[in-house]
Amino acid sequence: MRPVTEKRGTVAELMREWIFDLFDGEGINANRMAERLIVNLGERSYPIWFGSDLGAEVRAKLAEFTAAGRKVAIVTDQTVATRQAAALAAMFGATPVLALAPGEATKSLAELGRVLDFLAAQRLDRTSVLFVVGGGVIGDLAGFAAAAYLRGIDFVQMPTTLLAMVDSSVGGKTGINLTAGKNLVGAFHQPRGVFVATGLLATLPPREFAAGMAEVIKYGLLGDAGLLAQLERAPLTVNSPELAAVVRRCCELKAAIVEADERELAQEGGRALLNLGHTFGHAIEQVTGYGAYLHGEAVAIGLCAAARLSEKLGAIGAVEVARVDAVVAAHGLPTRLRAPLALGELRAAMARDKKVRAGGLRFVVLKALGAAATQGGIDPALADASFAAVGAV
Repeated sequence: MRPVTEKRGTVAELMREWIFDLFDGEGINANRMAERLIVNLGERSYPIWFGSDLGAEVRAKLAEFTAAGRKVAIVTDQTVATRQAAALAAMFGATPVLALAPGEATKSLAELGRVLDFLAAQRLDRTSVLFVVGGGVIGDLAGFAAAAYLRGIDFVQMPTTLLAMVDSSVGGKTGINLTAGKNLVGAFHQPRGVFVATGLLATLPPREFAAGMAEVIKYGLLGDAGLLAQLERAPLTVNSPELAAVVRRCCELKAAIVEADERELAQEGGRALLNLGHTFGHAIEQVTGYGAYLHGEAVAIGLCAAARLSEKLGAIGAVEVARVDAVVAAHGLPTRLRAPLALGELRAAMARDKKVRAGGLRFVVLKALGAAATQGGIDPALADASFAAVGAV
């Protein structure tokens, strides 16, 4: 891999230099220039490749693995396997594929066992590579399987949804849900590469695209006021000319945070900032059984609740809360619960959140639109009132 020159700065100021490379040293030599961003984590560093169609790059990487004698397998979901059948065949040929049911319910112990059995049936060894092709559910589940199988094998992410492209495919968080709560079992296991082919979004259902926009809005709220203003001026759609640039910007922001706090160990701020809106959102998902709301929809409501909590703490005002509601609604996302949920159940779900420390729950709050911080010791009554403001009873 050639030396990479990059610019560093704070999350709010980050302007990372984009690198154009022929990938001639990594088995990718398609006689064209491809765009990439390096996530710098020492020996766990990896590239994120960007383009509209990365089929040639994926085929070249697959050929590189095969030439080195490394077995390859694929995990995807049934929707992707059907909708992208031609693309998968062109990229992977006869590579063994396991296609799972789509949806959050797939992030379960039972489906984890199914993936592990598949890897064993294909006789993958410690030199093998798993390609994970799908949205956040498949990425989290199959990434965790890669972390656990033979105590860890390499995997490559190929996200097919907006949410996975801008958030879950980058950073190495993998895991599954339990009845008790979301993402309570998992591992930090960085991919060996991420292929972000934005052309895949052309077939994404509008509801799924909107769900991904919740994470994009989150990045603007927590660390890029300019991105937020851009989204306020003109809602982003699958046909927006600036879509690819926005996806790249979100990956820049996440890469910077992950590089600074890979395992979320910072006492304040750090990787926990990426959970803006998620403490509320995960509780909504858990109480409704991981089916009534897409993850991004629950996060969208969570962002609106977090804005109200921030207002109650005196960090922002009513004008800023209204702006959060407006940008969320402008992207086709809910700002309130569709049906009331019991505060007691939501409170119990939050108490099981993985961000609890020493028995106390930490929230990510807005200090301004474009700046966030973690805060503990918050009066539970304020969290209840914030949930009530978005429809809890």
